[in-house]
Amino acid sequence: MMSLNWPILTVSLLATAYAGLAALGRKRWSDSARALTSRLESNCHFEPHGRFDAAELEGLPDPVQRYFRLVLEDRQPLITTATIDMFGTFNMSTTENRWKPFTSQQRVTTSRPGFLWDARVRLFPAVPVRVFDGYIAGEGHLRAAVLGLLNVARVHGAGDIARGEYMRWFAEAAWYPTALLPSQGVRWEPIDECSAHATITDGPLVLRLLFIFDAAGLITTVRAAARGADFGKDLVMLPWECTLSNYIRQNGMLLPMYGEAAWLRTDGRRSYFRGTVRSISHEFSR
Repeated sequence: MMSLNWPILTVSLLATAYAGLAALGRKRWSDSARALTSRLESNCHFEPHGRFDAAELEGLPDPVQRYFRLVLEDRQPLITTATIDMFGTFNMSTTENRWKPFTSQQRVTTSRPGFLWDARVRLFPAVPVRVFDGYIAGEGHLRAAVLGLLNVARVHGAGDIARGEYMRWFAEAAWYPTALLPSQGVRWEPIDECSAHATITDGPLVLRLLFIFDAAGLITTVRAAARGADFGKDLVMLPWECTLSNYIRQNGMLLPMYGEAAWLRTDGRRSYFRGTVRSISHEFSR
């Protein structure tokens, strides 16, 4: 009688179990992504035949006018949705550098404002953490789960989580720049030749962010005076910024291909997200 090779059998059983769990996690995560995307898009109210009219720039702060004249063409159709595929690195620690690679797809709607960021972070070579980050129908969503099954973070609702996610949507609007137009509800206030405040409202949420432009007229930095940062068990309000660079012309618009997010702490600037756009597509009003 042949004797069993128990170490090989054990490894084989563990590998089979892992493969089954990974497959189950992928299916459940995909089902959740479809449900959230459906909810995101069901709350859209697109303006038919909407187009950018350069006449609406009259009276705006000078750097804001320069920006729109540079990145948009007159009579540019308004963006209704965007899909952004990215890759980059994400810092998994709030106290040290534990950068892990990620890939992601982000679906964005402009009216009503919303997005869903669906990411895969490689924690270990064969152990991904799946992450949802989003703003949907006035609520913030954040979920992280090992293999898409074991939740390590899960929160959603109104209040600070919604405000923080809506802030991300607003700060990233250079990827869907017609959403920053006055006709889309954004109010611009002058500061100086290279910056302006922008205010936007969605239901009870009112945001006011600082936009900084370079000499050419492109958005380089968007800052918030306070955004909720999850450090340990406490949500701490800290200054926050999003930086944008490497603009190229796509779909008739100048769009940034690189973005970085950071907390501005008392002990210095702490970056936690660095992402490069692999591809970006838009759908426009007809």
